[in-house]
Amino acid sequence: MSAELLSILALIVMFVVATLFPVNLGALALVGAFLVGTLAAGMETDQILDAFPGSLFVILVGVTLLFAIATNNGTVDWLVRAAVHLVRGRLAAIPPVVFVISALLTAVGAPAPAVAAILAPIAFGFAAEYRIHAMLIGLMVAHGTQAGAFSPISVLGGIVNGVTADANLPGNNLVLFLASFAFNAAAAVVVFFVFGGRELLRRGTLESLPGAPAPSGAVSSGTAPSGAVPSVAVSSGTASSVAGPDGDDASGASGGGGVTTATTRDTATGGGLRLTPHQALTLTGIVALCVAVLVFKLDVGLTAVTVAVVLSLTSPKTNKGAVERVAWPTVLLICGVVTYVGVLQEIGTVDYVGSAVAAIGIPLLVALLICYVGGVVSAFASTVGILGALVPLAVPLLSQGSLGPIAMIAALSVSSAIVDVSPFSTTGALLVANVRGMARDDFYRKLLAYGAVIVLVGPLAAWAVLVAPGWLG
Repeated sequence: MSAELLSILALIVMFVVATLFPVNLGALALVGAFLVGTLAAGMETDQILDAFPGSLFVILVGVTLLFAIATNNGTVDWLVRAAVHLVRGRLAAIPPVVFVISALLTAVGAPAPAVAAILAPIAFGFAAEYRIHAMLIGLMVAHGTQAGAFSPISVLGGIVNGVTADANLPGNNLVLFLASFAFNAAAAVVVFFVFGGRELLRRGTLESLPGAPAPSGAVSSGTAPSGAVPSVAVSSGTASSVAGPDGDDASGASGGGGVTTATTRDTATGGGLRLTPHQALTLTGIVALCVAVLVFKLDVGLTAVTVAVVLSLTSPKTNKGAVERVAWPTVLLICGVVTYVGVLQEIGTVDYVGSAVAAIGIPLLVALLICYVGGVVSAFASTVGILGALVPLAVPLLSQGSLGPIAMIAALSVSSAIVDVSPFSTTGALLVANVRGMARDDFYRKLLAYGAVIVLVGPLAAWAVLVAPGWLG
């Protein structure tokens, strides 16, 4: 058996074992990378370790550490109340606003993982506080970042347009951008109604919530929708959390900063927005992170760690225990799987699969299968890397003239990017690491199931709408 086939079989076995036994899939993937790399492919240990995603590791640790500090001192709760004030308490407006902001930031050039790293903790804080389904708000961040990801000035848009130009293929910046935006917007609409959008529309504004607590800060008597937790009043200096079914901290909320997290009529109208000095410093740090990443293009992970360390030094007692709140099992899971996929790429498994697909010879079928290769592999690996590899792979097929290059490249781009909701992608991993309002294990399973649906449906839909009709040359 070839190393390529053996590596695919090992991946399937790892998923089965992780499903049947309580073993972290990331640990299994590291073992698989070691055994497959050394025994089947003759790789050196240094080559295997080179596949470890050091940048992703720092992003996950840095961002979750920073927002653990922001949660401990009440800054996240303050951001939640400020968001309520901006939308005048209209609950149903929050998910679309999160989607639009995410899309806007990536469209103007911010990397999708950086946007997700910044927005996800804040969005989840709002969702946990006001009983919005965690899947709804998380997927709005994920699909929003991908909706704007192929603008002409974005990272992915620039890569695809550059590869297309190098291959002497016709391109269309507007079609590429609109295709990605339209597919992700359509997914966001479906997500809105599947994960509680109708309930948000029925609830209206915070002031109209049946059973809304009085301004005194009493606990709401309303019933939380599935996957959410009710708001809990937190007195000054008292930590509070809601344990999920697996014992995880479902809300991630904690006091210590003199902040009351109960939903009140005052917060709906913007009352109680005064900051403590350390909250003001934390908010300044978050703004500095945004500016450093989005304007000065600094690494989001290293910048987040730097801000977190500065905040820890300024208030050691308040931030005690923040490191323990980093989602270490999630870090192991994501980094282990990405390491294994890196070994697959080094072995040549991705090229092997792509070449086998291209050899079929039926243009429309080959186009569909290439879209699926892009979608499946990108769900576990870098979208940038996959697009850089698959667009040239599609050149011989497009050179035959039987398929429209603009449509095919747009479909391949959509197929490879829309699956970044997978918990094994950088964006999906950040959602799992920062989730509030739902037990992390429960959220991971739901996101994994949703990601599987997108992997199955996304490439097919992109192919059926863009390629099969033959209306884009």
